[in-house]
Order: sequence, then structure tokens, then C-alpha cells
Amino acid sequence: MNKTVKIILVIVAIIALAFVLKYFKDANSKDVVDYKVEEPFFSTIDTKAVATGKLNPEEEIELKPQIAGIVDKILVEEGDKVKKGDLIATIRVVPNEQNLVASKGRISTAKLSYDNANVLYTRNKTLFEKGVISQQDFENSELSFNQAKESLSQAQNDYQIIKRGSISGGSSANTNIIAQIAGTILEIPVREGDQVIESNSFNAGTTIATIADMSLMIFEGKLDEAEVGKVKEGKDIKVILGAIRNKEFPAKLTFVAPKGVEENGAVQFTIKADVTIDSLTNIRAGYSANAEIELERSQDSVLVIREALLQYNRITEEPFVEILEGENKFKKEDVELGLSDGINVEIKSGVKEGDKIKVWNKASKDNEDGEDEEE
Repeated sequence: MNKTVKIILVIVAIIALAFVLKYFKDANSKDVVDYKVEEPFFSTIDTKAVATGKLNPEEEIELKPQIAGIVDKILVEEGDKVKKGDLIATIRVVPNEQNLVASKGRISTAKLSYDNANVLYTRNKTLFEKGVISQQDFENSELSFNQAKESLSQAQNDYQIIKRGSISGGSSANTNIIAQIAGTILEIPVREGDQVIESNSFNAGTTIATIADMSLMIFEGKLDEAEVGKVKEGKDIKVILGAIRNKEFPAKLTFVAPKGVEENGAVQFTIKADVTIDSLTNIRAGYSANAEIELERSQDSVLVIREALLQYNRITEEPFVEILEGENKFKKEDVELGLSDGINVEIKSGVKEGDKIKVWNKASKDNEDGEDEEE
């Protein structure tokens, strides 16, 4: 009986030993990791800044009336192309009754002065021809007559302006809204029958229409303070519109604001650029746009690596890479960095062509290589 127990114990011990040996073998095999490696390559590094903004017409004006009244007719629609001098709309004057009555009173007063001056002039002319009065007296009466005539005419003109808005009603009348530039009608914020007020020193007036020359477009955007010091007026940039993909429009930087504005904790500077638009592209005012501005550019074919291969010393924060020396053996090598575009970084020293650099964040075992390649 004791012999049987001993045999069972021996078998159990052998099985337990086998499990222990297998456990240590598996644990040691996990420590052997096959790291992927990459080699440096030659490329050109460009550092760029991106400014967000909008595309607006360079020349845009608002047409406002010179007299208060009611919109009588609108002769164009939004999107229509007009020439300078084209009639856009007409205004119907609604005269103020008090001003109209006062104007009639001035006409009556001027008429009385005119009639009196006319009588004196006619009488003095007859006396002067007979040699009764001097030439001086005759000329004084003639001057008074002409002044009274002019005052009457002016009073009559004022009455017509108050009543109808103009004297002649021609193309130069205050009631006519004329296009001041050639371009496209962007907006007509009023409709026929709307009441409008005139533009003067105390009031901006009601906008009848907005006209812009769509052939001359500018980009207006914001640039961060960390990048604005590296750009200057006259620099060639690229503008990309959100509504028109896969197409870049050349532009020239024309303005960089001398003063920044704080927005969300960061200081932003306004920039403007003239954008070249080809005749085949249909552009609309207010398109959102991004401007790509090249800040720095390395010499052609500098040695670079992917920035993801860099590691940093936790104490000194100096960059380094691990270079393959033998089978699964890597050596740390400090590197001197140059320009970076966020993906690739220039290597000035520490790495040479042909070195195999550890991809430290993408390690895999031999039996998982296929899965890593799919990723």
C-alpha cells in the first residue's frame, strides 16, 4: 500500500515539475521581443503655418439713398452683374406736410419780392432811358430785380425737391439709386414698399444693395503670435477654399497687422492677401479658407527620420534614438535635430545613412509580425 502511494506521489511531482518548467519557458520567451527598425532617408523639410479666415471681395460698397422715402422699384436681383452707372432702384418720396407748407410760403414771399423788384426795374429803366436817373440807380434796381428772380427760382426748386425728391427727375435725381462700380449684386436687404432713410452726417442710412467686384478677391485671416514674426508682406502663399477641394489658389501677402488681439487666451494677428482667381472658377463671397504660409525650408535632400522614432531623456529631455548593433541589441545615440514638419525631422548629427533605428513604440513577437503588417 505504501509503495502505491509513493508511486502516485512521484507521478504528481513529475507532473508539477513539468508545469513549472513550462511556465518559466513561456515567461522567458516573452522577454525576447523582435523590434521593427527603420532607416533614415533623404528629403526636404518645410515648416508651414496655417491661417484660418474667409475670402472676401477687395472692392465692396453699399448703396444708400440720398433722400428718405419708399422703395418704388427694384430693377435688379441678387447675383446680377451690373455696370457702373446702371439704375438699381428708385425711391418714391413721401413729403413732410409741414415742410411742404413752409416751402409754399417761401415761394409766395419770393414772388412778392420778385413782383416788386420787377415794377421798380421797369420804371427805372424808362427813367434811365429819358436821362432822369443816373446809371448807378438803374444798375441797383436791375441787381435787385435779378436777385429777386433768383430767389423765386430757388424757392420753386426747393418745393419740387421736397415734393418729388428731384427737380428734373432725370438719371441724376436723388430718387435714383445708381451703381457706383461695376460688379455683382451680392445682397438686396430691402424690398419694394420698404421705407428707407437717407445717408447723412448723423445717420448711416438704409442699405439698398451691396455690390462687389468678384474678380478681385482677398483672403482675410488670423495668424498666431508664435508664427507672425516669421512672415512679411510680399510673401507668396497658397489659399485653399473649404468649398473647392483639391485646388490651391496662389496669393500674395499684402498686410500683417501691427497689433494683435487676444482670442481664447492666444494673441492673434490679422493678415490679408491678394488671391488670384481664374475665370473658370465660380467664387462666392464669404467662402471659408485656409492660407498655407511657408515659414522655413531646409536644403534639398537632408537626412531625416520619422519624428515618432525619437525618444527623450526623462531628466535632461535631450532627444535620442536606439540603433541596432547586433541581434536584438540596441545602442542609445544622442541626436541633434534640425527643422521639423510635424511628421519628419531633420537629423544634423548622431545618425548616419544606413543605420537601423528601433521603432520603440511598435514592438512585436515573431509570431505577431503578420498582424503588425496589417496594422
